[in-house]
Amino acid sequence: MIVVSLAFTSEAPPRYKNLKVLPKDITKEQMDSVMHHFTGSLGVKCNFCHAFNTEQKAMDFASDEKPEKQTARQMLRMTYKLNKKYFDIKNSKQLDAKLEVTCFTCHHGAEHPSTTPPPPPPRPGAGQPGQGKAPTDSTRH
Repeated sequence: MIVVSLAFTSEAPPRYKNLKVLPKDITKEQMDSVMHHFTGSLGVKCNFCHAFNTEQKAMDFASDEKPEKQTARQMLRMTYKLNKKYFDIKNSKQLDAKLEVTCFTCHHGAEHPSTTPPPPPPRPGAGQPGQGKAPTDSTRH
């Protein structure tokens, strides 16, 4: 009887394979949330980081074939460290942590963060006739 009860108490195999940064016990809902955050923050689809297996005719989510997947892991580690060190978020690796720095902080929906600042906003009145210019002799009354 003891052998049978031990068989039932053994841990279930991990749901996901090849997790190196995300928690091994991540739920489907949590994984979906993380992946949706990635796709929204970078404006990409699954195949940006994950390889397609032509033999199985399906995505191979465990594969490390694409370098973007390793980059994503490095970026996750970086955001964990930034949130912990500069924002004192002690549980930055937990999936329910309220983070200050995320993928979106730098990516803003683009595959690669911009390395140049946006152009300055137009000055009020610029481009409108008679606005934003010093008076000339012909405009003085």
